[in-house]
Amino acid sequence: MDAAIIVFILIAIVIGVSLFQSVRIVGQGTVAVIERFGRYTRTLTPGLRILMPVVDRVRAIIDVREQVVPFPPQPVITQDNLTVSIDTVIYFQVTDARAAVYQITNYIQAIEQLTVTTLRNIVGGMDLERTLTSRDYINNELRGVLDTVTGNWGIRVSRVELKAVEPPASIQDSMEKQMRADRDRRAAILSAEGFKQSQILTAEGEKQAAVLRAEGEAKARALQAEGEAAAIRKVFEAIHEGNADNQVMAYQYLQQLPKIAEGGSNKLWIIPSEFGKALENVGGALGRVGGLPGMPSVGGDQPLTTNGNGQSLTGGDSQGPAKGRGDRPPRQRGASSPADDVFFNQDED
Repeated sequence: MDAAIIVFILIAIVIGVSLFQSVRIVGQGTVAVIERFGRYTRTLTPGLRILMPVVDRVRAIIDVREQVVPFPPQPVITQDNLTVSIDTVIYFQVTDARAAVYQITNYIQAIEQLTVTTLRNIVGGMDLERTLTSRDYINNELRGVLDTVTGNWGIRVSRVELKAVEPPASIQDSMEKQMRADRDRRAAILSAEGFKQSQILTAEGEKQAAVLRAEGEAKARALQAEGEAAAIRKVFEAIHEGNADNQVMAYQYLQQLPKIAEGGSNKLWIIPSEFGKALENVGGALGRVGGLPGMPSVGGDQPLTTNGNGQSLTGGDSQGPAKGRGDRPPRQRGASSPADDVFFNQDED
């Protein structure tokens, strides 16, 4: 009885273990490669799956999500015999789990080695300057080669990136000096261009200001001339409307004579020939009025002239000839010439 119970327990344990092994749960984003008697049979997708006990077994669980694998820096020699250190990052995804398990033993290591060799082939045909400035070209060439080779392994390379390209320290120092010199040159050029533009703008501003100033002065002179012309017309009209006689005009003429002597530097006076005519008119007017106290009457037709000492050149007899200029007869009214002008010198007594 006891032996039967033990056998029943053993059978139950075997059945339980078999049932446990036959039930598999495949997680999302992974697939399971199943072998039966050591031979590939199928690939299980995510979910609850039933296997035949003892007959089927899970060979590998493959992650089918896109994976990112960084590779350590690799020394690469350029075409100009300079060694640069390049870090790479590979983005890939398993598209065929069966090929990834049975076509390659370790696809991660295989991708790394393929990346290193391909990178050396590409960079070896480029100089340092082109290597530093052609990252997109290197990425595309590297991705094309990797995608073609890894397609047989059930892997698709979606992207390849060069994380860092580091030249030797001496080359970096030279590059920094060259970059600094180039920036200084561009700064000097920009400064010169700015100074040039400022000078041009300043000259244009001064030119426009001079033109505007000249136009303003011209308009001001034109307006001033128009004003003076209008004033002269007004005075002329007022004189004609007031019917001014010769005595008024002579008096105004005499009032302007002191202005000729203004200034301490005036040593020589030039008295125009109309001076005698003005005195004649004033004298005639005073004679008709009756004369001023203490002042002799002067006939209206007798010319009054003076010499350089301020002495009168008119004779006592109004009917006699005028004296003072030799025996010259008195000149007629309205006849004047530069020779008839009388000169007064202030330095003479």
